[in-house]
Amino acid sequence: MLYIDRGSNIPIYQQIYEQMKRDIISGNLPVESRVISTRVLASELQVGRNSVENAYDQLRLEGYITSIPGSGYIVNKLEFDLIQESPKEKRQSKLLTEHLAALPDKIKYSFQYGELDETNFPKKLWRTYVANVLDEPLAHSMHSYGDGKGDPQLRQQIKQYLYHSRGVQCETEQIILCSGTQSALETIIRIFSGKKTVAMEEPCYDGARVVFQSNGFKILPVPVREDGIDLQKLSSQSIPMVYLSPSHQFPTGAVMPIHNRMEVLNLAHQRDMMIIEDDYDSEFRYKGRPIPSLQSIDQAGRVIYVGTFSKALSPGLRISYLVLPTCLLAAYHEKYRGYQCTIPLIEQKVLLHFMQDGYWKKHIRRVCLSQKRKHDTLIAAIQQIIGDRVRVYGHHAGLHILLEFVDGQQEDTLVQKAIRYGVQVRPVSPFWLEKCRYSGNAVVLGYGKIKEKDIVPAVELLNKAWFEE
Repeated sequence: MLYIDRGSNIPIYQQIYEQMKRDIISGNLPVESRVISTRVLASELQVGRNSVENAYDQLRLEGYITSIPGSGYIVNKLEFDLIQESPKEKRQSKLLTEHLAALPDKIKYSFQYGELDETNFPKKLWRTYVANVLDEPLAHSMHSYGDGKGDPQLRQQIKQYLYHSRGVQCETEQIILCSGTQSALETIIRIFSGKKTVAMEEPCYDGARVVFQSNGFKILPVPVREDGIDLQKLSSQSIPMVYLSPSHQFPTGAVMPIHNRMEVLNLAHQRDMMIIEDDYDSEFRYKGRPIPSLQSIDQAGRVIYVGTFSKALSPGLRISYLVLPTCLLAAYHEKYRGYQCTIPLIEQKVLLHFMQDGYWKKHIRRVCLSQKRKHDTLIAAIQQIIGDRVRVYGHHAGLHILLEFVDGQQEDTLVQKAIRYGVQVRPVSPFWLEKCRYSGNAVVLGYGKIKEKDIVPAVELLNKAWFEE
């Protein structure tokens, strides 16, 4: 029986979602049983039907239930029994670079991924905090090295944020501050004592792949499907480590549903395999609630969680972090004894106060609304102007989409034509290790930097460049 606490600060749809998820996991809602209709449940609970529909959409997105046209929803089978309880534990495209270098004055609209609109950065507030940190009673701490893992108070703030936003379960000592995601990966590699082999999604973030390659790792590319990495292919490999972005795979945007998450955790437990979870843009979800992290459901200490402030705050700050399972802390302490945190202490203190005073949460809400408006405008413009000549992947989350061209136009031509019309887009080939397997008919559009008012004219120019020349 579901209970709605109308005095709670938790939204009604979230209360419904949490209770139904718990009932599915516990078996109170049997596998393949029909879920009560949204209309009937809304009537029984005396709540708006939209609240029930939003809860069901989130359950469906995470793989707990399936929508059957004309028949409502049924409960999916979840292989939770396979998990044993135990202690908790870019290369930039050469093509694009050459064209931009040759035609610097041609670019009017940029869909470059990884860059942000500078107007979203809280510059005035940040400047105030910098001054406050330098003037505060403990300003003398600026003249010391500080904790090697990063400021303890800041790590405590990150711990609280991760628990409430991503379900990450950890202690402050498990959090290590790093100067960017690549720095976080370098840290992981240094403490990893296993065989130098890693499985990676194909395609995937090239900035991660180059770190492993430069450290002598053998890369095993595993295809990405609509529901994330191909688990059958992954399970056929004997590997000590896998790099994943399950909540919004880059660049395809694939989301790994709950049963796949449990399966990959089970595989990691059976094979003594570590999982690196790159949760790079988890703040940005425009439909339903953010899906809980893989780390949040890991009961065997197999997940190393990596997060960043680059996507929501600024890539120029170079502040990322990783959450190590407790089983790796001893190895970290051994390898990094005497090392200092690579993030300037003043930046750590400024971010600490920014989070302590509640501005981080406010900033996230504001930026998410801004990016959602741009996302919605971009999707609508593509549908209205370009239409069904492209397929759109990765929408409803993140700061980019992937366009696949139905008639097979090739990315080199697409990039060149776009630049001639003053629009910057990004090719997909750099994200493929085995480029012979890539059809070549896709580009990435990042919308983190472009102004909302510029999106429609930019798409109109792309349509002219790609389809009217």
